Amino acid sequence: MTARRKPFAAAVTGLGLVTAAGVGTKATWHSLTHDTVPGGVSHQDELADLPCDFMYTATDLDTTELLGVATQRLMDRFSQLAVIAAREAVGDAGLDPETWDRSRVAVVIGSAHGGLPFYDQQYAAMTGRGARRVSPKLAPLTVINSAASSVCMDLGAQGPSLGVATACSSGTVAVGTARQLLHAGVCDIAIAGGAESVLSRLLIASACQMKAVSTRRDDPATACRPFDVDRDGFVVGEGAGLLVLERPEDARARRAPIRAQIAGYGASSDAYGAVAPDPDGKGIEQALRTAMADADVQGRDVGHVNAHGTSTVVNDHIEAMMLQRVLGDHPLVTSTKAMTGHTLGAAGGIETVLTVLALEQQLVPPTANLTVPDPRIPIEVVRAEPRQAAFDCAVKTSLGFGGHNAALVLTRT
Repeated sequence: MTARRKPFAAAVTGLGLVTAAGVGTKATWHSLTHDTVPGGVSHQDELADLPCDFMYTATDLDTTELLGVATQRLMDRFSQLAVIAAREAVGDAGLDPETWDRSRVAVVIGSAHGGLPFYDQQYAAMTGRGARRVSPKLAPLTVINSAASSVCMDLGAQGPSLGVATACSSGTVAVGTARQLLHAGVCDIAIAGGAESVLSRLLIASACQMKAVSTRRDDPATACRPFDVDRDGFVVGEGAGLLVLERPEDARARRAPIRAQIAGYGASSDAYGAVAPDPDGKGIEQALRTAMADADVQGRDVGHVNAHGTSTVVNDHIEAMMLQRVLGDHPLVTSTKAMTGHTLGAAGGIETVLTVLALEQQLVPPTANLTVPDPRIPIEVVRAEPRQAAFDCAVKTSLGFGGHNAALVLTRT
């Protein structure tokens, strides 16, 4: 018999965000709880001939101002977003990179596609002007781990660093992995989450062919509508969401406010298909039940779920049925993708930050654009207005292409 191990909770001491809803944690949260439509809607000229010609982007972001020209040139955009979010998170945690033990700082960042737009640019350069026009920076700027390495170089972190690639669950897996590193004692501080920026004609064309994205070109601001009866796909977004994690005793020793705790983590594989999730939701159910057992909580303890909620017909129904089966119909569920877009590998990081804020504020942001709830969905999805509520435990779920599932259980301190 395997002995039951004592639950371990990682303290969240810092948060950082860059999203289409706002640059910075405060701006994003204000938008999600006060605005009704996303502010970062942008039509893209290179997508003009596709059924979907729009994305949700961080239009308020000036990377040159924040990073400087020289630093900016050393990174693809997804790494730039990661560095900006990491700086905010570390500052929010009250940490000074000049004084911390560099060898004990880990960085774990997930991304589904890495520097795909730069691949597009370099392929165009090669086919249009020859192989000599291809940048020697192609490999180091575009690999999945370049966001983690960029953050390490920017902050001087010299502990373990990992690039996580599990499709749209990458950010969630990164947070869970960072918690495991802390528990194993291989680091004292972990910066974890996800980053993504995929303005790629090739990728969007493929998503259109897959019928995964919304084609509401005439009204892109309301195109992403999770759990709505009229939903027709997601809108691709860009962003980064990073958290600073520490052992609770270390955070208390330096008198750092603990904003929430990552109390449980679970992951699983559907072993079903390359795109569609298991139709019965068995994989994500396994991940969620594993996370709940890890945190030693029951379904009745969970008051809020930040769902994967992509706004696709298949995902939303499968996920909702699974949530009702595992948690019942009492948790307040939301999908924040209607405001941020589906940020793919960054989604889990961004949405974990938002779940921390919901716990901290005791406020659940609404699911924007949800006008007529799908009658087949048996859960309480918050819509129209943010909902004030008292809850000590929340859940974040993520599903990724290829059947990569992940779930986190977060608790108040």
